[in-house]
Amino acid sequence: MKSVEIQGTLRTDTGSKYAQAERKAGNVPCVIYGGEVPPFHFSAPALAFKSLVYTPEAKTATITVDGKTVKAVIQDMQFHPVTDALMHIDFIQLDEGKVVTMNIPVVLNGQARGVLNGGKLKMILRTLSVRALPNEMPDNIQLDITDLGIGKSIRVSDVVPSKFEILNADTAVIVTVKKARGAMEDEEEDEEGSAEEGSAEGSSDAPAEASAEASE
Repeated sequence: MKSVEIQGTLRTDTGSKYAQAERKAGNVPCVIYGGEVPPFHFSAPALAFKSLVYTPEAKTATITVDGKTVKAVIQDMQFHPVTDALMHIDFIQLDEGKVVTMNIPVVLNGQARGVLNGGKLKMILRTLSVRALPNEMPDNIQLDITDLGIGKSIRVSDVVPSKFEILNADTAVIVTVKKARGAMEDEEEDEEGSAEEGSAEGSSDAPAEASAEASE
């Protein structure tokens, strides 16, 4: 898993007033906890988190504050409800020998058959909650949706984990193809195709019989 380097500034004043001042200055208030190093607060420019937060791959963070470097992963994030600006990040320290929980992005591969038949693809879960050792955590979870027909879904139980555990409910839907107006079920399309073939065969036989009768 790739790591993003972040240079931060230690925060000694942690009230909401000071956090708001950091945001006005273009910084994001953060906190790190959960490891051997005592929890501490810091801030860093919002742009420093771009490749860590807005990415299709899960990444770790190598955070340096006042000469002290800590490896961590995002535990929680807060966004502004209107502007969607990043407002706060909770990090948890990494220990290579201890399992950690992360939200891992889901990546869809292929063109769903149901979409080609007029259905509408709907992604329900864009990330999955995964627990694993840090060095066994996947960058993302790849799903092949090529055979996904109208009315069909891929659920958590359909994902085969490798050296990691998915914490979402097995029955949770990750992606589905909804039936849209004008779309037909795959089975209906197959039946119509068969009927058309049968009709075509019948029409080709009729002229031959008529020709035979006329010759007699």
